[in-house]
Amino acid sequence: MRNGAGPHFRAALAAAALLIAADAGAEVQPQDLVRRAAEATYNLDYEQGLALYQQALAIDPDSAAAHRGIASLAWLRVLFLRGTVTVDDYMGKLASSEIELEPPPLDLAQLFHRHLDRAIQLGEQAVRARPRDASAHYALGAALGLAASYQGSVEGKLLPAFRAARRAFDAHEKVLELDPSRKEAGLVVGTYRYAVSTLPAPLRWMAYLVGFGGGRDQGIALLEAAAAHPSEAQADARFALVLVYNRERRYDDALRVVRQLEQSYPGNRLLWLEEGSTALRAQRTEEARRALEAGFAKLVSDPRPRMPGEEAYWRMKRATAFVLLKQPEAAREDLVAALGDADARMWVRARAHLEMGKLADLAGDRVAARREYQAAATLGERSNDPQTRDQAKRLAKNGYK
Repeated sequence: MRNGAGPHFRAALAAAALLIAADAGAEVQPQDLVRRAAEATYNLDYEQGLALYQQALAIDPDSAAAHRGIASLAWLRVLFLRGTVTVDDYMGKLASSEIELEPPPLDLAQLFHRHLDRAIQLGEQAVRARPRDASAHYALGAALGLAASYQGSVEGKLLPAFRAARRAFDAHEKVLELDPSRKEAGLVVGTYRYAVSTLPAPLRWMAYLVGFGGGRDQGIALLEAAAAHPSEAQADARFALVLVYNRERRYDDALRVVRQLEQSYPGNRLLWLEEGSTALRAQRTEEARRALEAGFAKLVSDPRPRMPGEEAYWRMKRATAFVLLKQPEAAREDLVAALGDADARMWVRARAHLEMGKLADLAGDRVAARREYQAAATLGERSNDPQTRDQAKRLAKNGYK
């Protein structure tokens, strides 16, 4: 923990604030607390979000939305602690059916499973009691979608994730059948339709055979409808669209959505990192520099915990913009700091070496440039970053101008 109040002190302040609000006279509704908790979570205020969700459950222990919210918060917190919550982490393709991942922190894993299991149980009970109720099917599908996301991204168990995803897909297709106005169900259905459309042909046909629908354009359209529709899923749909638009190279659309998210969640400094990264992909270098400068200023002044190697990540991205803008001294300062960060992730180090090679080429030092490109290629291979590996090999041969 860097300078600033520790997590226990901040949690106590959040709890005290909630008690003061409760004593202020107005009757607090669970759905309002759930909405505020989600807003806190997306602003990276995890302790405040958890306190709000718990207050909602104190009022209504069977609030499926609150149970899902706590499970979602625990999942996002695990990804944050691993440093895997940005678009860069999800631009590639899955290479195997099982992924070796470090176990999540026990307290967060228990928190996730306790509330996710209860959310699924409540959803199943609602569907049995009201089989023609769109809200019942929505609650079940939303919980199952969380199960699939956690199993795939945290536990690396892709087959169980596939089974949960299929059930979530079916539940939310049922929602749209029963009530087409429930655009929020398009988040799950659209995500899986898009994901299936990007699979290699053999896997895509297997997905069709077990009941998944495909369709890239239809999937994106469903996500866009969910992102435009006020609901508990709207923010998630917008975050999903940032990834999808980047994958589709629709960078103007991605920038538009990420800037909407910045306005909604100004406390989430990582949104400026996403804006800068997207602008770099779009070759809008000056926009990238401005976003990364603004976001880095937020990072420096933010007393809250950081992702592992987060500063190195910011510096590598900003240095990439500086190299393109032909500002070698500023780029070198950031790259030296990034490579000196013991917590920097391997793929971040790979890209930092790549940019150092470009600086050496710009200075006319081919020996140093080739050395940096070789380091970038080696680390890119080891970190499953083929784009950096291939670019480093190409630049080692042809140079950078």
